[in-house]
Amino acid sequence: MSVDAYRVPARAATAETEVTRSRFLATVERVDDEDAARDVVARLRRTHPDAGHHCSAWVLGPDGSLERSHDDGEPAGTAGAPILEVVRGSGLCDVVVVVTRWFGGTLLGAGGLVRAYGDAARAGLDAAGSRRRLLLSELTLDLDHADAGRVESALRDAGVAVLDMAWADTVTLRLGVRPDEVADLDARLAALTGGSASAVASGERWVDA
Repeated sequence: MSVDAYRVPARAATAETEVTRSRFLATVERVDDEDAARDVVARLRRTHPDAGHHCSAWVLGPDGSLERSHDDGEPAGTAGAPILEVVRGSGLCDVVVVVTRWFGGTLLGAGGLVRAYGDAARAGLDAAGSRRRLLLSELTLDLDHADAGRVESALRDAGVAVLDMAWADTVTLRLGVRPDEVADLDARLAALTGGSASAVASGERWVDA
């Protein structure tokens, strides 16, 4: 099934929790691919070399089809898996969550670790928030200079995304609308320009709402 909208982190965020003197720092960032996710983990290792573990999980792609989790030395299934489960539950994609742990001297046991890592990840994701990312049909519109300002303003007021403008002999606008709104755009442009201008499909692109 094709996906035309999904949710991503609204912002990079951190959140700190403590369990029996063990400190957990969750770092949440938006990433485009696995290399970027691994770079976040590597950066945190450099930033916090005194920490015992940098456990992580990420979910990538509009459909969340690429998932990874890493325990980084914690008992198998007690860190990466609960972090990943929390990320899945959030509904976010294109996100990496790293939970950095400083050992407090008391063993938490498998169940305690699962809860601690899950709670830390949840706190980080709550701090990051979310925003929608939409797949838009991209269209190109050429206008006379005399009409460009008026048409652009009317399109923006109607909720059409004006992705770019270029000035030459004519003014070229790159527009973005949901695929099911292309016909409405055509009708709107006909009304705005007396039928003298129409938009030409030029592809698709993802944009943040």
